Amino acid sequence: MSYIVAVKGQLERGMCATVDSGEVIILSDEDDEADASVLLVEVEPKDKSNALFIPALSESVLPASDEDLVVTFSRRADLLPHARYDCPIQPFMATECEISAPVHNNKLICEQCFCYICDKLASQCETWSSSGVCHCNSHKKSTFWNNLRNSTLLGGLQSFNLTLCEIDSHLRHAEALLQRFKAELSQMFSAYLNGKPAQEYGLKLQGNVHDYTPVFDCVNAFLTLAEKQDSRAGAIMQLGAAEAFVRHYSASGTFVPLLPMANAFAARTSLINRVVSFLQRQIVTGEFTLEFSHKLQEFYKTLSFPAQLKALKNSLCVRPWEDVLLGSVLRGQNVSGFRKDKGKKDVLVEQMSVVQLRAERLQQQGRYRELFRYLRVVQTDDPKSFQQLLDLMPYFLCADGQLSLAFQTLMTTQSSRLSPPLFLTYLHIFRTATVPIQVLRQHTDLCAPAAWKPVKDAVPLKQVELVKFALKVQAFSPDVSNDSQCWICMLSMVSSPAGYDCGLPEPSADYLRESKDLVKSILLSQSNSNLQIPRHFLEVYPDQGLLLLLTEALAQRLLRGLLSPLLPVLCVFQKNVWAQRCLWDSLSSCEHFKAFLSETAGERGVNSDKTLDFLHTLPPPSSHTDQ
Repeated sequence: MSYIVAVKGQLERGMCATVDSGEVIILSDEDDEADASVLLVEVEPKDKSNALFIPALSESVLPASDEDLVVTFSRRADLLPHARYDCPIQPFMATECEISAPVHNNKLICEQCFCYICDKLASQCETWSSSGVCHCNSHKKSTFWNNLRNSTLLGGLQSFNLTLCEIDSHLRHAEALLQRFKAELSQMFSAYLNGKPAQEYGLKLQGNVHDYTPVFDCVNAFLTLAEKQDSRAGAIMQLGAAEAFVRHYSASGTFVPLLPMANAFAARTSLINRVVSFLQRQIVTGEFTLEFSHKLQEFYKTLSFPAQLKALKNSLCVRPWEDVLLGSVLRGQNVSGFRKDKGKKDVLVEQMSVVQLRAERLQQQGRYRELFRYLRVVQTDDPKSFQQLLDLMPYFLCADGQLSLAFQTLMTTQSSRLSPPLFLTYLHIFRTATVPIQVLRQHTDLCAPAAWKPVKDAVPLKQVELVKFALKVQAFSPDVSNDSQCWICMLSMVSSPAGYDCGLPEPSADYLRESKDLVKSILLSQSNSNLQIPRHFLEVYPDQGLLLLLTEALAQRLLRGLLSPLLPVLCVFQKNVWAQRCLWDSLSSCEHFKAFLSETAGERGVNSDKTLDFLHTLPPPSSHTDQ
């Protein structure tokens, strides 16, 4: 039995002294304090039966030295709550599975003895010494008693292979809610099987109507409740509910209402998909430990799926983030998406729902480079939906700061498929090295970004690269080529670059004359290959040369048909009238020029914006048609 003794003085470490019938063992000592020290000592009575006796400390415990010990305080150590088999007062005799009657004195207890099975005070155990269920004989070294303890304390949670160490108040509450739900669901399913007379549905027919809708509503409400609980508790509730309703079957009645969830099969499919979707998200987002996730997956495999739902049997087989193949792909160590594991080929194949969840998670964590590596090799079961994610790969490269690689990817793979909003978004990204602040699921999510953020260490693309991108897209994407706003952005980009608020200086007449045929040949060359701009063309007038390229591209577009609205596009030239004259020169010999001038005149007539005043300098239609 332990005692706490405060002593004054010093003792050498390991010293002990006799105290009457007990032995004082020094547990600690302070050598650093020269004046005094407080020691914890343990007294072990030789007479074990006299456990409550506190031996008196006498002078015999004190060494005969100049610095004698002085006992200033002593008391018996507190007796803490303990299992019956660990009681220091009442002896216990262990047996494997004796339940008929108490063994020896096992039913005797002290005030701190707990029942190992019930996990409460032995004095409160109702079957402590009852014949056939004697809990007083239980102990932790018996497989029988351990199984009984788990069954008693875990209840319905035992089927999930959980341990007592994993159980908390949330899980116990979830188990109680689940038991009540199963009882209610059983009654409702019985009512569904019995059906209701057709007359209650306003049908003048004989027979019963079997409507699964009330059962569906009951399960649906419980799943909603589960989603509001602690993450682990919610998962247990969802799987427990699935275990109950997945066994349901269609009634053999005559009539089924034409309601969305009146059919048992359709309702069960919808419900199990909801459960799978919830659990997949929890597993992928890292809400659970690896061990807990594995237990959920193993429980899901034990569900008795009917033949119609067998395809969902493996829906919860989600690779953990720690998976060897997945981890090597994310780190860039595996670019093929498969590996040999003990002679078997392991391929990175995942459900589309899991791929989308991983994409969301990696975006939230800013791991765009890893997301790019993952999407490049993963295989999935929905190619159409997967293509929408693949279309976002240039954006993920931009978000990772690899603007040049994203530029090349767009130029080679998606230039013909960009819509006007997407083109404008990418043009803004390349110009500013900023990206939208949002999690993207498909390409159209880029069309209307609400906010932007700078990309760390990213450098905006050069003006010449931006012009190449713009010309490439407008040449191969009819939607961009026919959109006035796209032309406004392209022309504005080069009309007033940094340092030229009042427009670009007019190039020399010789340069304009020589560049007239050159820009046409440059634009013609891009139909068969990437746009190549000769270096000498931009040596003297780099900004003016880029504006001439876009102006000629606009002229060629207008030769194929008018843009509407046209005047906002022409307004971009108000600071660079010399470029507007080049546009006129390219169009004046066209047979559609009269219609072009009529269109601009019509738009000027209904637009009172003073910014259009410079267009009054346009020559009248007659001066061109008379030529």
